[in-house]
Amino acid sequence: MGAQRAQVVELILREGAVLALIGVALGVSGALGLSRYLATLLYGVSTRDLETFIFAAMALLAAILAACYLPARRAAQVDAAVALRHI
Repeated sequence: MGAQRAQVVELILREGAVLALIGVALGVSGALGLSRYLATLLYGVSTRDLETFIFAAMALLAAILAACYLPARRAAQVDAAVALRHI
């Protein structure tokens, strides 16, 4: 109630970004932890190839933020009075 549209979008994107960063951090740490096992499956790529980890993390973050933006934009367009009537 009383939030501007930009504030609603920012709130939803921030919450999505925090969850995404936690997930990426856990995923990268898990991948680094399993790098010895992964070495038997990889050919021509180092198990700790920094560019690959960075690219994968950035691609995931971009996809998650794009997936959060559409619902955030729709939520920002909802009139608060109308939303309260449907509760």
